[in-house]
Amino acid sequence: MDDTQTPSPTQSLTTPIVMWLTQEIEQRHLQPGDKLPSEKQLCEQFSVSRSVVREAVSQLKSDGLVSSQQGRGVFVNERGARQTFRLDPTRLDDIEDVGHVIELLSAIEVTAARLAALRHTPDNLKQIKQALVGMEYAIVHDQLGDAEDYAFHQAIVDATHNPHLITFNEYLEQHIRRLIRKARSNTAQYHHNLVEHVQEEHRAIVRAIEARDPDAAAKAAESHLRNAAARLSTYMAQPTL
Repeated sequence: MDDTQTPSPTQSLTTPIVMWLTQEIEQRHLQPGDKLPSEKQLCEQFSVSRSVVREAVSQLKSDGLVSSQQGRGVFVNERGARQTFRLDPTRLDDIEDVGHVIELLSAIEVTAARLAALRHTPDNLKQIKQALVGMEYAIVHDQLGDAEDYAFHQAIVDATHNPHLITFNEYLEQHIRRLIRKARSNTAQYHHNLVEHVQEEHRAIVRAIEARDPDAAAKAAESHLRNAAARLSTYMAQPTL
């Protein structure tokens, strides 16, 4: 099956939210500088989960329509603020393309882990640990833990306190991290015995960040991405149904 042609259930749920918010912005019902409705309001309006709303908002961010202001919310950008940087859709059956994407993601993850180890606040560390616990809970209850995985990596990037890294990570979340989730999904489906190994990779990153050891944090993040790439290759080798 061609993964690039068939939208995931989550993508299908995000579409109405993206279309409605885009229309509100284009028709100037939401003006530049206006704050978007809260996650709770959008969840209730579209009868979806918070993770679906976050993915929809992430898509708007990647299109340059809105941007986050830490601690305040998400706001409409000025006209003409659309981002010019774009990544072409990556095919899961294109080994070379996937390799290039993993290299890019690794560069961001390693840098983020290193800076998070140096700059994290107590609140940042709390958010990272909460996301780690969320993944533990998902594993125990035989859940994939996509939202928790997203929260974990986002919390690490937030701990860098670098607004450009945070913005770029939001773009990558929408356009690239789905590949890593494929690896995660494959591990859970075909190699359940490896799930605990994946979680230990996450724990190693957290331990290094908490110890304020930037070299160890960078090394743990690089190892995690390298292993994720190997797991993704295993997924690509599985017969499609």
